[in-house]
Amino acid sequence: MADKKIVPLEFEQPLSLLAQQIEALEKQVRETASPDLEKDLDRLNDQYDQLRRSLYGNLRGIDHLALARHTMRPYTRDYFVRWDPNWIELHGDRKGVDDAALVAGLVRLGDRKVVAVGTQKGRGIRDKQTCNFGMPQPEGYRKALRMFQHAEKFRLPLVTLIDTPGAYPGLAAEEHNQAEAIAVNLMELSGLTVPVIAIVTGEGGSGGALAIGVANRILMLEHSVYSVISPEGCASILWRSADKVAEACQAMKMTAREIHALKVADEVIPEPLGGAHQDHDKAAENLKTGILRHLDQLSTMTGAELRKDRQKKFRKFGAFNE
Repeated sequence: MADKKIVPLEFEQPLSLLAQQIEALEKQVRETASPDLEKDLDRLNDQYDQLRRSLYGNLRGIDHLALARHTMRPYTRDYFVRWDPNWIELHGDRKGVDDAALVAGLVRLGDRKVVAVGTQKGRGIRDKQTCNFGMPQPEGYRKALRMFQHAEKFRLPLVTLIDTPGAYPGLAAEEHNQAEAIAVNLMELSGLTVPVIAIVTGEGGSGGALAIGVANRILMLEHSVYSVISPEGCASILWRSADKVAEACQAMKMTAREIHALKVADEVIPEPLGGAHQDHDKAAENLKTGILRHLDQLSTMTGAELRKDRQKKFRKFGAFNE
């Protein structure tokens, strides 16, 4: 029960209290070797397993959001190194800046070679500051653009990992033309003739996510979220109250299952019970299996078919009444 050592989220408090009781009882069993205590321990462990399955099987939107933002959740570098310990990182936008919020490189997935791009939030305060808390600047999106062109030139599939609250909204980013950098990426992605797979691994926030998310197949991890605005931003606009975040999560239909039901996501990738942060290796393996399955399907299409498939997919989004 390695999850006992992970700081629990608010909705996990009942599970945490039961885990503490089990830990205390385990200590007594070691000291006394009492058969009666061992039976009590078995009963508590059964209760723990049942509560755990029930808890994670009935999560609210705000609970999924908490898991998507969990500080111990695997990030892009965690996935890359598990897929390919010898992956090769590619740096810079070739205009003088290397944005740490966006990681890019050449990665081997099984027998396949891919160009991979992903946002990186960072761990620890200094790392988070270096990565700008996962919010790329225009230079980061221009680095991603260079990777898109690299994939097209060398006929390599493109895989993107999305985990960002959004593009950086600061004054410097606006001065360096954040909107233009995102728009160019949207245009470039839509015209690629190689397979493109995008995966929302945590937060998929606004245009910052879409800038690397125009793909033939969009996958989402089970507890990831995808939205046009943060729930906090939505609550402040619609209700003018920070207390309405839970209602915003519910109204926005932002969870993986809801996005899949809207036919925006093509597949929901299962996570280890309790979230990807419980077992990074298992989460990476599940994601790799899903990516390879979709790459096998896309590899049968010509370049023109791949481009048409991607454009058709995005033109079908949404509904309207005349």
